Amino acid sequence: MARILLLLLSAACLHTGNSAGYQKKYDYAVDQPAVLSGVQGGSIEIPFSFYFPWELANDRPMSIAWRWKHFHGEFIYNSTQPFIHEHFKGRLIMNWTQGQTSGVLRILNLKENDQATYFSRVFLQTTEGMKLWQSIPGTQLIIHGTKRIWVLCVAALFPSSFPCCSPQPYFFKSFSTTLGSPSIIPSAVPTTGLEDTRGQRNPSLLNLGAMVGMVVSKVVVIIPLYGWVIFLWSKQRPAEERLNPSKAPQC
Repeated sequence: MARILLLLLSAACLHTGNSAGYQKKYDYAVDQPAVLSGVQGGSIEIPFSFYFPWELANDRPMSIAWRWKHFHGEFIYNSTQPFIHEHFKGRLIMNWTQGQTSGVLRILNLKENDQATYFSRVFLQTTEGMKLWQSIPGTQLIIHGTKRIWVLCVAALFPSSFPCCSPQPYFFKSFSTTLGSPSIIPSAVPTTGLEDTRGQRNPSLLNLGAMVGMVVSKVVVIIPLYGWVIFLWSKQRPAEERLNPSKAPQC
């Protein structure tokens, strides 16, 4: 179940963030989403696109590079050399081909220290010479650990019970909507024998059925989550007591 949840969260993370980019103040720019969230151990895709006014000079006029951490940070990828940073060896895939003005940078097996800001950089050989520019704000990548994911799942399903967790609203939007939307509940209620009694349906019974279905669906999900959170907490507690003997309970 943990693996299925990880895949669902990775898919939800993929669609988070503001992908509108900057308004077109110039004739050339690079657009990237402002923020993306990933799950430790999962994968993430950072989409990018660019536009320009110049005429290209030859058959292979484009080159793409990526930096991380800050605007003048280290290069982690270069399509010309080709080059991949040691930190991302075996975990970086560039989905882009020569001549395209959009693509995707995919990072596999996300690690905690992958959390940073990523900047795409474009090089062009034009009839007016070499042109290059880079995304200014970049894309901030937020990595959530497995333990925090379980806590945020519980908080997303029962926010009033966990006000201190404060999960990001964009992170679980699609996940919590799928689980908790009343619109998907009636389809699970059997309708056999109701075709000719349309005007005789009792709205209160339908509402009750929808409510029961919603409660049951949440209970089915929440019980394993609670159990897993308690297990992780109990497993972590002895380690904390070993590191802080003064805080251990005295007999």
